Amino acid sequence: MQLTAPAPANTFGRVRRAFLTPRAARITAPLLFLAAWQLIAPQIPSRILPMPIEVFDAMVEQARDGTLVENFSVSLARLTLGFAFALVMGGVVGVAMGLSRRLEAVLHDFVIVGLTFPYLIWGLLVAMWFGFGGQGPVIVVFIAALPYVILNAAEGVRDVSKELRDMAAVYEVPGSRVLRHLILPSLSPFFFASLRYGLANGWKGLVLAEVFAATSGAGWAIAEMREYGHFAGVVGFALYFAGFSILVERLVFGRLSRRVFRWRPAALERGIETTQ
Repeated sequence: MQLTAPAPANTFGRVRRAFLTPRAARITAPLLFLAAWQLIAPQIPSRILPMPIEVFDAMVEQARDGTLVENFSVSLARLTLGFAFALVMGGVVGVAMGLSRRLEAVLHDFVIVGLTFPYLIWGLLVAMWFGFGGQGPVIVVFIAALPYVILNAAEGVRDVSKELRDMAAVYEVPGSRVLRHLILPSLSPFFFASLRYGLANGWKGLVLAEVFAATSGAGWAIAEMREYGHFAGVVGFALYFAGFSILVERLVFGRLSRRVFRWRPAALERGIETTQ
């Protein structure tokens, strides 16, 4: 019996495929980013790009002294309040737009303006109108998220099968039952799209508004650190933002969408994915 060692090419191929799997890529990509950062940072002034160890120390200090928890909790409360209002009002208006072409003609241009209007201008206007406080950033979250919710809700209503709607009309099914049993179930994938993109844009609008119109919150903390030249702290907060976004996507939206839509895989690909 002859024993032969596996070909080096085959071994290399297996190793390469192992590193190219989605799970491995999620680990290696941040490591490659960190390595590139470590190589590039010494060539750039620290006020532009601090060293990774400086940023790490700043992040540890922010977590230890309460800066992180205090300001993030304020921002999350504002985000929750503003987005809740946007979700309720946007859902109602969007369903109405999907059912009425006349209402869609009236509101369509306003929704498009809301999608494309710069957050910077909203932040400045809110600071002018409401001064420095908590209500201004909440309003910006509402304004930033509302168009995404409206568009997705309207598109979900239009996605309902015309044959089913015609059949309901022929059999004179009450409008309340059509809404509850036919229209609202079809909104599920579009509702998830509203959550993802409405929250993402509400979050971006919130942070920018806190820079201009707040005395607390994550955006305000970043502006304060920049004002005092604590650039490692600014980058550290940015990394906390990135980590928070990934956790929400993986632990909340990813798992919830797979659980809710496991019977309907195509639904995961639907929804209006509008970004600025």
